[in-house]
Amino acid sequence: MRKPQLFLWLLCALSALLLSLPWLVPHTGALALVAFVPLLIADAVAEQCRVRASWVYPAATFVAWNAATTFWVCNATVGGGIFAVLANAAQMLLVWLLFRLARKKMGGGVLPYVFLAVMWIAWERRYFDVQISWPWLTLGGAFAQSTRSVQWYEYTGMLGGSLWIWAANLGIFGLLEAVSDGYWQRWKSLGRVCAILGITLVVAGPVVASKLIWSSYEERSEGTVDVLVGQPNFDPYEKFQSMTQAEQTGVLLDLFGEALAEQPAAPLLLLGPETFTSDITLNDPEHSPTLQSFRRFMAEHPGTEMLFGASTYEVFATHAAPTILARPYGDGWVVGHNTAMTATATGPIELYHKSKLVVGTELTPYPKIFVPLDKWLSKMMGVSSLMGRCVGQDGVSLLHFGEQRVPLGCAVCYESVYGEYCTEYVRQGAQAMTIITNDAWWGNTPGYRQHLSYARLRAIELRRDIARCGNTGISAFIDQRGEILSQSDWWTRQTLSGQINLSSEQTAFVRHGDVVGRICTLAFLLLAAVLLVRLFLPRRKH
Repeated sequence: MRKPQLFLWLLCALSALLLSLPWLVPHTGALALVAFVPLLIADAVAEQCRVRASWVYPAATFVAWNAATTFWVCNATVGGGIFAVLANAAQMLLVWLLFRLARKKMGGGVLPYVFLAVMWIAWERRYFDVQISWPWLTLGGAFAQSTRSVQWYEYTGMLGGSLWIWAANLGIFGLLEAVSDGYWQRWKSLGRVCAILGITLVVAGPVVASKLIWSSYEERSEGTVDVLVGQPNFDPYEKFQSMTQAEQTGVLLDLFGEALAEQPAAPLLLLGPETFTSDITLNDPEHSPTLQSFRRFMAEHPGTEMLFGASTYEVFATHAAPTILARPYGDGWVVGHNTAMTATATGPIELYHKSKLVVGTELTPYPKIFVPLDKWLSKMMGVSSLMGRCVGQDGVSLLHFGEQRVPLGCAVCYESVYGEYCTEYVRQGAQAMTIITNDAWWGNTPGYRQHLSYARLRAIELRRDIARCGNTGISAFIDQRGEILSQSDWWTRQTLSGQINLSSEQTAFVRHGDVVGRICTLAFLLLAAVLLVRLFLPRRKH
């Protein structure tokens, strides 16, 4: 092939398309099982033809994949969106370049390809733990809109899907390479049959297992909680300009009031969206006009309780800052939180501060480095701050409902993307899950639909019913198989009524955590050690 460049670009474009479609089009998750094959072929062709600067082709593939699926971040922050696309693609490219290095130093055979698969999954697992974290395109998430194919996530979690994708892609590529290099013709009939059966088992086996689990699974119920979701539909870009907090509170309570006029009130959980109010100071929450209005409403509707989100603050009258993330406030300091809270007509409130914070808009990562930098840049630009400084909890805690104090988990917005993190709610006793979010920052783009679909994966991994409330949608009720039972419309003001089942059983994924990720990380470290030995210890000459 004299001029393979056009062929390489076509292969890379095909890979980018196949990788992107599962995040954009429902029920196309299976495409991820072959999405890397064109890129692997392009890489082999580039090596054979000794194409210069061949790293450009995987780089373009990863940038196109990231841009096509997560461009909507730019609706909230252009700089953040561009950074997310380029930084994530750069890390993918680094993994790919290390695979190329392994292929040169480890010789032929399957070992470099195994290294690629376990290294990618180890990187995905690490991405769940670091402060600058963006696991939105974890490969196992490709099935978030094809949940009937991955019911076995209750055993493996989302990284089990990543392993399946790599096993299928590498198996199919290996078979094609065997045919291309002539090995297929030299195999005996039994070898050919075994190869085809092996690939078929890798690709179709998990689907068959999932279908069997799905068809035999029975919703577990140790009781129920009635939930009324309020979707007030406030444009977040106009929230603080067009309406006062009192007017917004009135809208939400009017929605609840109209719905309660048509159904019995007690016992009922009223579910509101993330960051609904910003007038609650934790030093004295009872002085909050919003909380006072909520309490009066619940007193008029006995048996109702509320779970809602708030931007809360703590004031510290100290000379020294309580944390590096605190901001000056009068003669003291103020610390902000993104909080989920429950309240009754008269009782004490319960709080949970969001832990998995969005980098940039909520979180200043590695604060000892970035807080001084943020202060310097803000001063230069004449603005108060460029990055958010919310403070989260060290771990999860539960909220409770009703006289029986039913334990509920509440994942606040971005937290619902983190599968192993959400298992902590169930380990602590959560019998059902709620999710409160505000996805309107992204506009009418694939972002809010992707976010909803990840909640379906959490339902499977935890085997918990989920009540989801979004400020502008999509609010939904999701059962333990990840099926959406009912959902609201996007960008509408409405309520959604439903019931969530309670369960105390724990899945294998909850009990044991991310076993797939841990095993792949160990395998990566062992193979990386082999690679280092090959790099730095010269081979003996015979």
